[in-house]
Amino acid sequence: MGSLPFLAAAADAAHAVNPWVAVAYLVSGVLFILALRGLSSPATSRTGNRYGMVGMLIAVVTTLVTHDIANIAEIGVAIFLGGILGFSIARKIAMTAMPQLVAAFHSLVGLAAVLVAMAAFMNPDAFGILGVDGNILAISRVEMALGAAIGAITFSGSVIAFAKLNGNMSGAPIMLPARHIINLGTLLAIIVGTAAYAMAPSAAAGEGWLFWAIVAAAFIIGFLLIIPIGGADMPVVVSMLNSYSGWAAAAMGFTLHNTAMIITGALVGSSGAILSYIMCKAMNRSFISVIAGGFGADAAASSSGGGEQRPYKTGSAEDAAFMLEQAEKVIIIPGYGMAVAQAQHALREMTDILEEKGVDVKFAIHPVAGRMPGHMNVLLAEANVSYDKVFELEDINSEFAQADVAFIIGANDVVNPAAKTDKSSPIYGMPVFDVDKAKQVFFIKRSMGGVGYAGVDNDVFYMDQTMMLLADAKKMVEEIVKSLD
Repeated sequence: MGSLPFLAAAADAAHAVNPWVAVAYLVSGVLFILALRGLSSPATSRTGNRYGMVGMLIAVVTTLVTHDIANIAEIGVAIFLGGILGFSIARKIAMTAMPQLVAAFHSLVGLAAVLVAMAAFMNPDAFGILGVDGNILAISRVEMALGAAIGAITFSGSVIAFAKLNGNMSGAPIMLPARHIINLGTLLAIIVGTAAYAMAPSAAAGEGWLFWAIVAAAFIIGFLLIIPIGGADMPVVVSMLNSYSGWAAAAMGFTLHNTAMIITGALVGSSGAILSYIMCKAMNRSFISVIAGGFGADAAASSSGGGEQRPYKTGSAEDAAFMLEQAEKVIIIPGYGMAVAQAQHALREMTDILEEKGVDVKFAIHPVAGRMPGHMNVLLAEANVSYDKVFELEDINSEFAQADVAFIIGANDVVNPAAKTDKSSPIYGMPVFDVDKAKQVFFIKRSMGGVGYAGVDNDVFYMDQTMMLLADAKKMVEEIVKSLD
């Protein structure tokens, strides 16, 4: 990222950028950085969002006012319609559908990068990228090819991620024969094609087919990279695609000679890559295997309940309420099931009652709980759960040995001891909560017939200290609340 400011400055100097434009883009860049800083903590996330909104407004208005582009009225109508559509979707979308919404938005960013690259290829004079020989500049060919390739990978990969998250496609890994060889071969073809396109003597004419071949190959590899990835790894996929969309935007920023796009794209790309690395570390995955695709998919899934039935204990809301009242320390582990049932508000009410009775209540959030990074944090914040009650895995895992109750609501894979004991499990090696060390475990799930998103049975169901509360998560918590009053 260190070379980006220099390259951006060089591009701006070459095109005689108005100093006030440079200042406006610099201000927007600073606001984007402040936005990322704000988003690093739930307590400052709203302020961070506002910084980002203002920064984007400055960047867009500056671009529209200072560039000789298409009919401003048409662009205004497009922005208005897009804004109305985005506002409507944001208002109506359920929190359970937020992961697939993010994946869908990533696909649009990738597609936009591809379309910009195509426009530059078809009308290079309008983009100011023609050389004295009448051909597209070599450096611009590289920028176009890379931007289009990364954008195409982002688009097709995000479409597959959306389909998996939305249930239009199975969350199970789809394993193609020799997929790694195919992926490496396709990636090599993109790299070689980009080099050949950049060095072609007449890239605007006779060698133009190389550009289209690069785009086509990138669409294919985006599809191939995501289909072998299982559901348990989807949060990392969302983060990874976010990073790709940023790099695609940065590459197109060079083609458009737009410093704001370069800064924004670099921030999104680098922050997404860092987040992906952090999540891979939390899941004990290799970051390189994430980039290669199909990470965590080679291991055979453990039994998902098709074998011999194992004995387990069930209980009622009254049983759980009585034991919760007697507890001194309760740790709640939320998961995607809580999001599906929209149980976060009832859970907050239960927490308030227990605290009034002198019970110490904490929330334990796994880095990959839910279907996207921060999914559980957003839900708990929506229910006004205090930030100082929410802890990450490494900060709270040692406290389960002192906990009277581990209250699991809609989580599965993140508490599954198979991650520590079963080398054949697809989640083996992923750090999980040590709920087995708690004196009592309450496990809320709809029925014993289902397993987690990774498709793995869970030994916690059958432990002596586990009581299964088989019901809709929201209804069960509401019944517990009534019993506590």
